[in-house]
Amino acid sequence: MITPPVKVGLVGFGIAAQVMHAPFITTMKEYQLVSVLERHNDLSKQKYPFVNVVRSIEELVADPAIDLVVITTPNDTHLEYTQKALLAGKNVVLEKPFTITTTDAQLLIDLSKKTNKVLSVFQNRRYVCDFLTIKKILKEKLLGDIVEFEAHYDRYRPGPKPNAWREENKPGSGILYDLGSHLIDQALVLFGIPKTITADVRLQRPHARADDYFDLRLDYGFTKVILESGMLVREPGPKYMIHGTNGSFIKFGEEPQEALLKEGVLPTAPHWGEEPKEQWGLLHTEIDGKIIKEKYPSLAGSFGMYYNNLYETLVNGAELKEKPEHGFNTIRMVELAMESNQKKCTVDCTGFIQSHYQ
Repeated sequence: MITPPVKVGLVGFGIAAQVMHAPFITTMKEYQLVSVLERHNDLSKQKYPFVNVVRSIEELVADPAIDLVVITTPNDTHLEYTQKALLAGKNVVLEKPFTITTTDAQLLIDLSKKTNKVLSVFQNRRYVCDFLTIKKILKEKLLGDIVEFEAHYDRYRPGPKPNAWREENKPGSGILYDLGSHLIDQALVLFGIPKTITADVRLQRPHARADDYFDLRLDYGFTKVILESGMLVREPGPKYMIHGTNGSFIKFGEEPQEALLKEGVLPTAPHWGEEPKEQWGLLHTEIDGKIIKEKYPSLAGSFGMYYNNLYETLVNGAELKEKPEHGFNTIRMVELAMESNQKKCTVDCTGFIQSHYQ
């Protein structure tokens, strides 16, 4: 067992590390940031003077003090870096979308079992106010049986983003891997593995070199799920539209955490992850014969919930909530979506790992 605090080596110090990981690792007493891998800069040391900056993955994983390696580098490094960390006896957090292929995902799952080390995929969008609220609404069956679930993750970025590897024409790039991994994971958490998928994946912007739009239709039999994302949505519609046999839930707006973190606000700030009342979703349903049409209070979110759960696994032996098998299943959905788009047809959803989603 690991003796707290859990000592962390952070691989990469780009936006994901700076915004999604370091603010939580450095403000939670359960963790201690020890080292950061930066190839050419010392940005992490400017921000956190106490860290040790290293230049290679080999140097980082060779440190016997490190318990946990958090990998935030581009997708095409995930397999190599995770293999080296696991073989060095480290537990690993791997940024979504986990890997580029299910073959790579299975290799890492097998290696984590062989080395008896924890391997987890960072699915922070399970811990945002809108998704936590939707889980509660569905669990309490406030809408009855769900007939249609539609989720959007849209942006407006008509021009290219400078030096963005996600927009390059290379394996693991594009919006389906980047934002699709969030929406797909949420669908799998709520509804499990679908029967079929029909996908439309496009390059909509004139300069685009990787996909920048997708529309995924997942068939669960009674329930239909629509997942959509694009880069040319100047005026977004509802982020979630959920319809059931008893009612509907409509939710606008983006969760507050990411914007605050980019502004430098720490998650120790009062009322962290809470939404303003004007952004609460609309619940229009019937409960016990009474028609209800009102704003439904959003639960507070926190990406730190992920690290709380992970701590319980690493230190106290609790069941891991964000399993590597979940990462495998998300990538399998991406693979099937690409197959559906290429063949212009509906494809059966096969080849998944049956794994419990909490």
